[in-house]
Amino acid sequence: MTRDITPAGSPATGAVDEAFAEVRASFDRFCLAAGIEALGTMMEADVTAACGPRHGRDAARRAHRWGRTRGRIGFHGGKIEVERPRVRGVDGREVTIPSWETAAQEDWLGRWAMNLMLINVSTRRFGRAVRLPEGDVPAPPGSGVSKSAASRRFVALPAARLADFMAADLSALDLLVVQIDGLHLGDDLVLVAAIGVDGEGNKHPLALVEGATENAATVQALLDNLVSRGLDPTVPRLFIADGAKALSKAIRRTFGSAATIQRCQIHKARNIMERLPKEHHAATRRVLRQAWELDDADKAEKLIRNLARRLDQQWPGVAASILEGLGEILTVVRLKLPKDLRRSLACTNIAENMMGTIRRVTRNVKRWRDAGMALRWVAAGMIEANKGFRRLKAHKQLSVLRAALQARHNRMTTNLVAHGDRRDRDRPAQGQRPWCDRS
Repeated sequence: MTRDITPAGSPATGAVDEAFAEVRASFDRFCLAAGIEALGTMMEADVTAACGPRHGRDAARRAHRWGRTRGRIGFHGGKIEVERPRVRGVDGREVTIPSWETAAQEDWLGRWAMNLMLINVSTRRFGRAVRLPEGDVPAPPGSGVSKSAASRRFVALPAARLADFMAADLSALDLLVVQIDGLHLGDDLVLVAAIGVDGEGNKHPLALVEGATENAATVQALLDNLVSRGLDPTVPRLFIADGAKALSKAIRRTFGSAATIQRCQIHKARNIMERLPKEHHAATRRVLRQAWELDDADKAEKLIRNLARRLDQQWPGVAASILEGLGEILTVVRLKLPKDLRRSLACTNIAENMMGTIRRVTRNVKRWRDAGMALRWVAAGMIEANKGFRRLKAHKQLSVLRAALQARHNRMTTNLVAHGDRRDRDRPAQGQRPWCDRS
């Protein structure tokens, strides 16, 4: 005997299937209608709270209904028209409806524009990115999906975020490392950025300034901005920069002559290789790598000096370049940091990674009109890069760096005080001749 195994409570397929067929055919329109209906319910609740029930007589009401009008709110990266009620107060003035104000103030359009620009969607394709050509939600004139509307929103949102970014308080950040690097966007346009690493290994974009060149004045403006926002100049930190002398000069001027500076070893090697013929590349690169892997700074310095001595006869300029800033190249070695931490802090790879994201974000820009435009785009790229930052690989060893920086700071401060006392002791008293002039 054949048994019927169909569940007794299986639903009928007529009306339900028809309803779902409509949803499948126009799910976009269905979502829009459901959202508008929910917003209408919220607005009616706000109106009832202010005016009381419709046709009711409430002596305590604060306002009364005043017809309906149409307004625009953001949807799918553009704007749609929605009918909303109007309310007048007992004094005759318009009363705002909280739910409508919230919906109207949501900056969905700006967020859509900024997100699509950051993933390299041009403003001309903005409409296609937020509205399907065959979709049921139309995009009539005034819907805010044109290239000019998208561009205006992108300009407004990064400008506001740049202002907040440049004014953020830094006093709460326990920064141990500050990396500074420049990005050349044109012949007369350079942006210098700073990125910090705190005691937990987290990375933080810190500041951004513009200048015509990567000189001491531009870097000084960057450092002054950091100090004015709460970066304590008395706390010992490790500053990592490329080979530009202007960076070291500005750092020492702001944070004192005892500031700990590490020059990027990758930049240094690259500059040396660009000035040598190819037959010397392998041997030179091998010596530099061997020196940077040593745990003894004196032996590492001896290796580099021997390399410069061998090249001095044929390439004296390159030899001088190798010796230039030698003390700052081996800073992480002199601090006796663990090898893994040393590899992370011997170069500006963190800043270079951020610069790579900035270059990807700005690759659609064909002409930089002014510094304001460059600041907006680069700040947006820095914010985008911040989303992908991970903790420093050797973050568990940062306590060793903190102790080494503090020990070096104490030693340098003691030496400076001792030299100062010796100069004061050797200086003749007022009205007294120097020792060498006494008979």
